[in-house]
Amino acid sequence: MKIISSTLILAALTTSMCAQNSKSTEKSMDKAPDRVTTAVGDIVLPKPGETKSAMNFSKVLGWTGNQMPVAPEGFTVEKYSGSLKNPRWIYVLPNGDVLVAEVKKEEKGLTKVGAKLVGKTNSESKSTVNNRITIFRDTDKDGKPDLQEVFLEGANMPFGMVVLKDHLYVACTDAVMQYPYKTGQTRITSAGKKIADLPADGRHWTKNIIASPDGSKLYVAVGSASNVAEDGMEKEVKRACILEMNPDGSGLRVYAAGLRNPVGMDYYPGSTTLWTAVNERDELGDDLVPDYMTSVRPNGFYGWPDSYFGQHLDARIKEPRMDLVREAIVPDVPLGPHTASLGLAFYDEKVFPTKYLNGAFVGQHGSWNRSVPTGYQVVFVPFRNGKPTGQPEPFLTGFMANADKNEVYGRPVGVAVLPDGSMLVADDAGDTVWRIKYGK
Repeated sequence: MKIISSTLILAALTTSMCAQNSKSTEKSMDKAPDRVTTAVGDIVLPKPGETKSAMNFSKVLGWTGNQMPVAPEGFTVEKYSGSLKNPRWIYVLPNGDVLVAEVKKEEKGLTKVGAKLVGKTNSESKSTVNNRITIFRDTDKDGKPDLQEVFLEGANMPFGMVVLKDHLYVACTDAVMQYPYKTGQTRITSAGKKIADLPADGRHWTKNIIASPDGSKLYVAVGSASNVAEDGMEKEVKRACILEMNPDGSGLRVYAAGLRNPVGMDYYPGSTTLWTAVNERDELGDDLVPDYMTSVRPNGFYGWPDSYFGQHLDARIKEPRMDLVREAIVPDVPLGPHTASLGLAFYDEKVFPTKYLNGAFVGQHGSWNRSVPTGYQVVFVPFRNGKPTGQPEPFLTGFMANADKNEVYGRPVGVAVLPDGSMLVADDAGDTVWRIKYGK
């Protein structure tokens, strides 16, 4: 059971919480305010354990016939590609070609058995493991790809992608790989060059990558190996953070820490401000802890594992780093507890209505640790002059088939904006990439 709990979510099967903190820590917790002020308003956080920690995996039904997600009035949703296997992440190349990472973690041995027992297997695509990147090209600019080919094979669970000058960088689960790239090519044949090792294994396997606006730095999002460092902080080196490095892999350092599982990253249009979407910790009850979207401060600390939403201590941490907790940054935009907010893209085109310009779209993969399911949608966060101006609002819905039974058609993940002003959403459990455009 120890092996399973360290690599899967079977820890949620236990009902007892970890040992309580020291008296001084408990006293500090009592002083922590329940009401937290964020960039988009106040939120009230319940006490840990106010509701029982739930294990409630969704059951994926898949899309049949003319079923599809639903967008606001005035928008049209269409299938960009339905012939994929677990499409997880999207990157738009400088020439408008689209790369889609079709990737899935292969469970083996006891973890595979555990995943089936707790229902995790039912919440995923039924497709086989297919770790590759596929390229799409729309040659006649009608919004529908007329070229679909395998772009890259052989990488170890490729996820994040970015082009910088004449190289394609791919963030795999254990390394950042660099490949020669020329505009317009439809297949990578080079074996590539590993420019940086990344910590692998553990709970969060995805690694995302983005380049700074001036191209001088690369940033890699690395999730934690666990829920709250239950296997020791020695397993969390260079994890739960965003790493910074030079384009050749040198100068690797932790850029921002205490981010349990940062995945989506994007720059606010026309700025040098990096934003990320983060999955917070589990097993504290239905409404703790909210996932969030936040601007990323250089050398900033965001709490994990010691605290959340500022100085709210996690009693499961026996000896919290109070020096760090005192400096913990309150995230900008709460996105709801257990929503699994993964995708993030600012809308930097001008086709959508004015309210959406420069706002952020966030793909919420959906909950497993909540009695009433949440997430399973793409939400929109309005921005103005680089600052969020309102609460997240549903944008692409219809993924939930039956909330009472927690049955879903698919699960949205990566989000990307196309040069024509439309938007793509990767639906890994539904084996589909959706295209959302304004108008008919």
